[in-house]
Formats: sequence, structure tokens, C-alpha cells
Amino acid sequence: MKKGLILSMTMATMAAAALSGECSAASVNPFADVPKDHWAYEAIETLAQDGVVDGYGDNTYRGDKAITRYEMAQMVAKAMAKTDVSAADRNVIDKLAAEFSSELGNLGVRVANLERNADKVKWNGVMEYTYTSTRHDTQDPSHKTKCNDDDLLFRLEPNADLDSHWSVHARLDAQTKLQKDSGVHGSEKVELKRVWAEGRFPDWSIKIGKIPNEINTLSTSAFMNYSGTDINIGRGNWKTTIELGRIDACNFRDLFRNENGHTPNNFLEDDDTTSFQGINFGYGLKKFHANAGFQHFNGATMKVDPKLPVYRKTAKGTEEFKADIYFANAGYSFDRNNSLFLEYAKNEKAEDENYAYSVEYGYKGANSKNAGSYGLYLAYRHLGQYAAPWSGYGDALDGGQKGWEVGAKYTPVANVLLIGKYFKGKDIVADRDAEKLFGRVDFFF
Repeated sequence: MKKGLILSMTMATMAAAALSGECSAASVNPFADVPKDHWAYEAIETLAQDGVVDGYGDNTYRGDKAITRYEMAQMVAKAMAKTDVSAADRNVIDKLAAEFSSELGNLGVRVANLERNADKVKWNGVMEYTYTSTRHDTQDPSHKTKCNDDDLLFRLEPNADLDSHWSVHARLDAQTKLQKDSGVHGSEKVELKRVWAEGRFPDWSIKIGKIPNEINTLSTSAFMNYSGTDINIGRGNWKTTIELGRIDACNFRDLFRNENGHTPNNFLEDDDTTSFQGINFGYGLKKFHANAGFQHFNGATMKVDPKLPVYRKTAKGTEEFKADIYFANAGYSFDRNNSLFLEYAKNEKAEDENYAYSVEYGYKGANSKNAGSYGLYLAYRHLGQYAAPWSGYGDALDGGQKGWEVGAKYTPVANVLLIGKYFKGKDIVADRDAEKLFGRVDFFF
């Protein structure tokens, strides 16, 4: 009986050894010792000094006996589970993970790590319906032009953390005009609106790619995406923002209007670009904040219908837009519910419509995450066409218009936001009445 049992155990051991030999090419033996002079020991000690790992067993990393690959993998797995580590330590962990990938796979860490990496990519988005009704007086006092639009937008905004400092961001838009059942430009294609890499550090940050503008939204909205870089430098209450890049000239189509105040579609050429530079100095306290700065557009040239009003004519049927815009703004919160915001901008390159200003009183504020929250505002705005070439207030009134604007936001349920705005005023140059009704519902996900 004993001889038979011993023989059976011996055969089983030999079979296991044979099986181990067959698989040796596919994976490393997890029970082999890691040589004492292996770089992994120094790497683990570095992580221990930084508080990322706390040792194995008796809190030692080297001793009379070398650590096995299996034991080393267990320490690497613990390090991989940490999220609050420096970029340098993350690089060490990644190098160790690559070295002991087979052992980590045997421990089941490989799958968990893939899930952790998947969590790095976050997808936000919105489905947005917008209704606008725009009315203008014409040369005939008895007749008004009227234009209604029903637009549907689907937007995705993925972002991914690369390490503790760097991340990548993008915006993808697809739009359709419901009244035509077609895309904005005749097709319902998905457009890459923004894409940039961002690095954040204790006293400064940087964005590189196709970036949204973030300064002087009285003159140039956040939707004025430009190709270049954005640098923020600041400590405490002070922050300086520098923007450098190039922008597509078609962003300035609204500068060229016909006699009825509409932007025509008969541009002969609109694919020119202009260099763009901007700087903003910001200061903020709990209740008060202020900004001042400068934006420069080197020159955007477009061939247009010669019947259009001329700003700067460089050749027959050609318009050119240049700008040196100085701006300042300030806001004050009287309490949790009441606030006041003032803005001013002037384009030193323009001879007419060269200044813009806005005075806005706000009451409370809607939060898309907080059901039942709401906000109201009342404003008077004067948007000189060449001081506000692409104003952030374009939902209600455009550059080249002035007048009163009233609006409200309301969150009926979490992640659903209702927006309503109404503008009544005049086209500045034509001195004709203009009004606009704006409604929007956003579904955030």
C-alpha cells in the first residue's frame, strides 16, 4: 500500500514538473528568487522611502534570503493600488509592473489594473435642444424679418488622466437642424471641436492643442477655439493667463452683415487664419474678483460680396479684420443670492463700433446637479461689432447690437437644465429695432 502511494505521488510530481516545463516559455516561475543585485530591490526601497509601500512580512526588503518573484509581485500589486502617488513614483511602479507582469497576472492583478486604467478615461456629454427666434426691422418700417431655428446637438467630452500631472481632453459635436432634418452644413458629421493635453503643477498649468478661449468672453467667447497654447501662472489670489496661437478667420463672419443685420452666406473665401495672442491678469477674493488684459488679432482676410459694409478694405471685394482689444471686468457677490458683474472692452484698431460693455445683476444660480435650483439675471449690454467680434453673449444678442437682456435657468430634475433668454434692443449702426427669444434644454450625462 505504502509503495503504491509513494509511486503515485512520484508520478504526480513528475507530471507536474513536466507540465511546468511545457509552460516555462510562456511564464516565469513565480517561486524563483529575485537576485539580490536586481534593480527591483532599489526600486522597491525608493517606493518605501516615499511611503508608497510598507514592506513585506517583517517590513524588510533585503535579508539573508532573497525575495521570490511572487513576493515581489505582491508588493508591486499593493503599489499599483495606490492613487495618490507622484509622477516619478508612478513611473517606477509602471516599470516594476512590466517586469513582473506574469506574476501579477497569476495574482489576478492584471485584470484589476486594466479596470483601473479604464477608469482613467471619463466620458461626459450632453444632448442639447435649442430654439431661437430672431426679429429685425428692415428699411420698410411696416416689415420685419423673422428667422426661427430648431437645433439639436449631441456632444461627447472624453478626458483621460495620464499621471498625477498630465491629462488629455477633447470635444466631439454632432449637430442637426430639425426644421430641415439635416446637419448644420448639409451633413450630420461628427466634428472634432477641441483636443488638448493639459499639465497641472503647484503654481502653474499649461494646455497644448486646439483649446477653448478663457479670457475676455465679452469680446471672444469660450467657443472661439484656437490652435496653440494656454499657460496659467498663479499663487494665492493672483493668476496670469497667456494665450498664443492661430484662429480660423470664419470665426469672424458675424463682423460682415448686410443691410438687414444678417450675416450672409455668399463668402467667396473664408479659410484664412490669423495669429492670436492674449494675456489676462486676474485677482480674486471670496466675494470680489477682477480681470484686466489685452488680445491681439494680427489680421483675418476674407473675400466677400462687395455690397457688404466695409471695415478695412485691402482690395476690391476683400475685408480684413485686425484687433488690439483692451479689456477689464469685475464682479462682486453681495451675499449668497445677489451679485453684480461689470465688463468693458475697446478695440484700438477700429474707427467705429470700437467699444463694448455689459452690466449684469444676478440672483441665485442654477446647478445642473441640484434639482430645484434656479437663477435669474437682468443685463444691459452694448456690443460694438469690432470690440466684440465673437461675444460670449451671442445666445441673445450679437456683436453690433445693444439693449436689455433678461434670462433664467432652472433644474427640474438632476442633470436636466432649462435656459430661457430674451433680448430687446437695436442694431447699433442701422439704429433699427431687434429682438431675440432663446430657449434651451440640456440633458447631461
